Amino acid sequence: MTDKLELNTNAYLPLRDVVFHTLREAILKGELKPGERLMELQLASKLGVSRTPIREAIRMLELEGLAVTMPRKGAEVAKMTEKDMEDVLQIRKALDELAVGLACDNMTEEELKQLQVALKNFEESTRSGDVKQIAQADVEFHDAIYQAADNPKLVNMLNNLREQMYRYRVEYLKNESIYPRLIEEHQGIYDGLKRKNKEAVVEIVSHHVENQEIVVKNIIQEQE
Repeated sequence: MTDKLELNTNAYLPLRDVVFHTLREAILKGELKPGERLMELQLASKLGVSRTPIREAIRMLELEGLAVTMPRKGAEVAKMTEKDMEDVLQIRKALDELAVGLACDNMTEEELKQLQVALKNFEESTRSGDVKQIAQADVEFHDAIYQAADNPKLVNMLNNLREQMYRYRVEYLKNESIYPRLIEEHQGIYDGLKRKNKEAVVEIVSHHVENQEIVVKNIIQEQE
Protein backbone atom coordinates (compact mmCIF):
# COMPACT_ATOMS: atom_id res chain seq x y z
CA MET A 1 0.00 0.00 0.00
CA THR A 2 1.21 3.48 -0.85
CA ASP A 3 3.06 5.49 1.78
CA LYS A 4 1.50 8.70 0.39
CA LEU A 5 -1.95 7.97 1.83
CA GLU A 6 -2.94 10.79 4.19
CA LEU A 7 -6.37 11.88 5.36
CA ASN A 8 -7.58 14.99 3.48
CA THR A 9 -9.25 16.65 6.43
CA ASN A 10 -12.35 18.79 5.93
CA ALA A 11 -14.17 20.11 8.99
CA TYR A 12 -17.42 20.48 7.05
CA LEU A 13 -17.73 16.86 5.89
CA PRO A 14 -18.64 13.68 7.84
CA LEU A 15 -15.60 11.51 8.49
CA ARG A 16 -16.80 8.79 6.11
CA ASP A 17 -16.91 11.37 3.28
CA VAL A 18 -13.41 12.59 4.13
CA VAL A 19 -12.14 8.99 4.02
CA PHE A 20 -14.06 8.36 0.78
CA HIS A 21 -12.54 11.41 -0.96
CA THR A 22 -9.06 10.45 0.29
CA LEU A 23 -9.34 6.90 -1.05
CA ARG A 24 -11.01 7.98 -4.28
CA GLU A 25 -8.24 10.46 -5.05
CA ALA A 26 -5.58 7.82 -4.29
CA ILE A 27 -7.28 5.40 -6.71
CA LEU A 28 -7.74 7.97 -9.48
CA LYS A 29 -4.10 9.12 -9.13
CA GLY A 30 -2.93 5.50 -9.30
CA GLU A 31 -1.49 5.53 -5.76
CA LEU A 32 -3.85 2.64 -4.97
CA LYS A 33 -3.53 0.20 -7.87
CA PRO A 34 -6.24 -1.90 -9.58
CA GLY A 35 -6.47 -5.23 -7.74
CA GLU A 36 -4.88 -3.83 -4.56
CA ARG A 37 -6.73 -4.96 -1.44
CA LEU A 38 -8.53 -2.39 0.70
CA MET A 39 -7.98 -3.87 4.15
CA GLU A 40 -10.07 -2.10 6.78
CA LEU A 41 -7.63 -2.51 9.68
CA GLN A 42 -4.61 -1.39 7.66
CA LEU A 43 -6.44 1.62 6.19
CA ALA A 44 -7.88 2.58 9.58
CA SER A 45 -4.40 2.51 11.12
CA LYS A 46 -2.84 4.46 8.24
CA LEU A 47 -5.50 7.17 8.26
CA GLY A 48 -5.90 7.31 12.05
CA VAL A 49 -9.62 6.51 12.07
CA SER A 50 -11.84 3.63 13.21
CA ARG A 51 -12.95 0.83 10.88
CA THR A 52 -16.53 2.17 10.59
CA PRO A 53 -15.80 5.18 8.30
CA ILE A 54 -13.43 2.96 6.29
CA ARG A 55 -16.21 0.40 5.77
CA GLU A 56 -18.70 3.14 4.81
CA ALA A 57 -16.22 4.77 2.43
CA ILE A 58 -15.56 1.44 0.69
CA ARG A 59 -19.31 1.02 0.11
CA MET A 60 -19.35 4.49 -1.48
CA LEU A 61 -16.38 3.53 -3.67
CA GLU A 62 -18.30 0.45 -4.80
CA LEU A 63 -21.17 2.69 -5.95
CA GLU A 64 -18.70 4.55 -8.18
CA GLY A 65 -17.27 1.33 -9.54
CA LEU A 66 -13.90 2.12 -7.95
CA ALA A 67 -13.95 -0.82 -5.53
CA VAL A 68 -15.35 -4.32 -5.60
CA THR A 69 -15.84 -6.90 -2.85
CA MET A 70 -14.50 -10.34 -3.75
CA PRO A 71 -15.74 -13.55 -2.06
CA ARG A 72 -13.39 -14.67 0.74
CA LYS A 73 -10.95 -11.85 -0.11
CA GLY A 74 -12.75 -8.67 0.88
CA ALA A 75 -12.68 -5.33 -0.92
CA GLU A 76 -10.11 -4.34 -3.51
CA VAL A 77 -9.57 -1.56 -6.03
CA ALA A 78 -11.69 -2.39 -9.08
CA LYS A 79 -10.01 -2.92 -12.42
CA MET A 80 -11.33 -0.91 -15.34
CA THR A 81 -12.83 -3.17 -17.98
CA GLU A 82 -13.94 -2.38 -21.51
CA LYS A 83 -17.37 -3.89 -20.83
CA ASP A 84 -18.03 -1.70 -17.77
CA MET A 85 -16.83 1.39 -19.61
CA GLU A 86 -18.93 0.61 -22.70
CA ASP A 87 -22.03 -0.05 -20.58
CA VAL A 88 -21.71 3.26 -18.73
CA LEU A 89 -20.93 5.34 -21.83
CA GLN A 90 -23.73 3.68 -23.80
CA ILE A 91 -26.22 4.92 -21.22
CA ARG A 92 -24.55 8.33 -21.00
CA LYS A 93 -24.69 8.77 -24.78
CA ALA A 94 -28.43 8.03 -24.92
CA LEU A 95 -29.22 10.32 -21.97
CA ASP A 96 -26.96 13.13 -23.21
CA GLU A 97 -28.56 13.04 -26.65
CA LEU A 98 -32.00 13.26 -25.03
CA ALA A 99 -30.88 16.05 -22.68
CA VAL A 100 -29.33 18.22 -25.40
CA GLY A 101 -32.39 17.74 -27.62
CA LEU A 102 -34.67 18.91 -24.82
CA ALA A 103 -32.32 21.78 -23.99
CA CYS A 104 -32.54 22.87 -27.63
CA ASP A 105 -36.30 23.26 -27.18
CA ASN A 106 -36.34 24.67 -23.66
CA MET A 107 -33.14 26.67 -23.07
CA THR A 108 -33.72 30.27 -22.02
CA GLU A 109 -31.43 33.21 -22.81
CA GLU A 110 -30.25 33.22 -19.18
CA GLU A 111 -29.42 29.50 -19.31
CA LEU A 112 -27.55 30.03 -22.58
CA LYS A 113 -25.47 32.73 -20.87
CA GLN A 114 -24.73 30.32 -17.99
CA LEU A 115 -23.60 27.70 -20.52
CA GLN A 116 -21.30 30.26 -22.16
CA VAL A 117 -19.72 30.99 -18.76
CA ALA A 118 -19.27 27.23 -18.17
CA LEU A 119 -17.71 26.94 -21.65
CA LYS A 120 -15.12 29.62 -20.85
CA ASN A 121 -14.46 28.16 -17.38
CA PHE A 122 -13.71 24.76 -18.91
CA GLU A 123 -11.31 26.25 -21.43
CA GLU A 124 -9.50 28.12 -18.64
CA SER A 125 -9.37 25.00 -16.47
CA THR A 126 -7.46 23.08 -19.17
CA ARG A 127 -4.53 25.44 -18.57
CA SER A 128 -4.45 24.67 -14.84
CA GLY A 129 -2.76 21.26 -15.05
CA ASP A 130 -5.18 20.08 -12.35
CA VAL A 131 -7.20 17.11 -13.67
CA LYS A 132 -9.61 17.29 -10.74
CA GLN A 133 -10.38 20.95 -11.53
CA ILE A 134 -10.76 20.20 -15.25
CA ALA A 135 -13.14 17.32 -14.49
CA GLN A 136 -15.24 19.59 -12.28
CA ALA A 137 -15.41 22.25 -15.01
CA ASP A 138 -16.46 19.57 -17.50
CA VAL A 139 -19.22 18.40 -15.13
CA GLU A 140 -20.46 21.99 -14.73
CA PHE A 141 -20.63 22.49 -18.50
CA HIS A 142 -22.77 19.39 -18.97
CA ASP A 143 -24.85 20.16 -15.86
CA ALA A 144 -25.83 23.51 -17.41
CA ILE A 145 -27.28 21.58 -20.37
CA TYR A 146 -29.05 19.05 -18.14
CA GLN A 147 -30.73 21.80 -16.13
CA ALA A 148 -31.85 23.54 -19.32
CA ALA A 149 -33.51 20.29 -20.48
CA ASP A 150 -36.17 21.05 -17.84
CA ASN A 151 -36.80 17.39 -17.00
CA PRO A 152 -36.08 16.65 -13.31
CA LYS A 153 -36.42 12.88 -13.76
CA LEU A 154 -33.81 12.91 -16.52
CA VAL A 155 -31.49 15.05 -14.37
CA ASN A 156 -31.91 12.56 -11.52
CA MET A 157 -30.93 9.67 -13.81
CA LEU A 158 -27.87 11.58 -15.03
CA ASN A 159 -26.86 12.41 -11.45
CA ASN A 160 -27.07 8.72 -10.54
CA LEU A 161 -24.85 7.90 -13.51
CA ARG A 162 -22.34 10.63 -12.59
CA GLU A 163 -20.64 8.50 -9.91
CA GLN A 164 -20.07 5.62 -12.33
CA MET A 165 -18.83 8.07 -14.98
CA TYR A 166 -16.27 9.83 -12.79
CA ARG A 167 -13.41 7.36 -13.19
CA TYR A 168 -13.68 7.32 -16.98
CA ARG A 169 -13.99 11.11 -17.11
CA VAL A 170 -10.77 11.52 -15.09
CA GLU A 171 -8.89 8.92 -17.16
CA TYR A 172 -9.95 10.72 -20.34
CA LEU A 173 -8.93 14.15 -19.02
CA LYS A 174 -5.45 12.98 -17.98
CA ASN A 175 -4.57 13.13 -21.69
CA GLU A 176 -3.69 16.77 -22.40
CA SER A 177 -3.58 16.19 -26.16
CA ILE A 178 -7.38 15.89 -26.29
CA TYR A 179 -8.06 19.32 -24.72
CA PRO A 180 -8.21 21.30 -28.00
CA ARG A 181 -10.73 18.83 -29.44
CA LEU A 182 -12.79 18.88 -26.24
CA ILE A 183 -12.92 22.68 -26.28
CA GLU A 184 -13.95 22.59 -29.94
CA GLU A 185 -16.69 20.05 -29.18
CA HIS A 186 -18.01 22.12 -26.26
CA GLN A 187 -18.02 25.20 -28.51
CA GLY A 188 -19.93 23.25 -31.17
CA ILE A 189 -22.52 22.15 -28.61
CA TYR A 190 -22.94 25.74 -27.41
CA ASP A 191 -23.25 27.08 -30.98
CA GLY A 192 -25.80 24.39 -31.88
CA LEU A 193 -27.92 25.22 -28.84
CA LYS A 194 -27.69 28.94 -29.58
CA ARG A 195 -28.93 28.32 -33.13
CA LYS A 196 -31.49 25.78 -31.86
CA ASN A 197 -30.18 23.31 -34.42
CA LYS A 198 -31.28 20.10 -32.72
CA GLU A 199 -30.01 17.67 -35.36
CA ALA A 200 -26.51 19.18 -35.39
CA VAL A 201 -26.14 19.44 -31.63
CA VAL A 202 -27.31 15.85 -31.02
CA GLU A 203 -24.74 14.65 -33.56
CA ILE A 204 -21.94 16.62 -31.87
CA VAL A 205 -22.87 15.18 -28.45
CA SER A 206 -22.91 11.68 -29.93
CA HIS A 207 -19.36 12.11 -31.32
CA HIS A 208 -18.31 13.77 -28.04
CA VAL A 209 -19.09 10.59 -26.08
CA GLU A 210 -17.75 8.26 -28.80
CA ASN A 211 -14.39 10.05 -28.76
CA GLN A 212 -14.16 9.53 -25.02
CA GLU A 213 -14.92 5.84 -25.43
CA ILE A 214 -12.14 5.40 -28.01
CA VAL A 215 -9.50 7.09 -25.81
CA VAL A 216 -10.47 5.31 -22.57
CA LYS A 217 -10.65 1.94 -24.36
CA ASN A 218 -7.04 2.43 -25.48
CA ILE A 219 -6.03 3.29 -21.90
CA ILE A 220 -7.70 0.12 -20.57
CA GLN A 221 -6.03 -2.03 -23.24
CA GLU A 222 -2.61 -0.56 -22.40
CA GLN A 223 -3.11 -1.42 -18.71
CA GLU A 224 -3.98 -5.07 -19.38
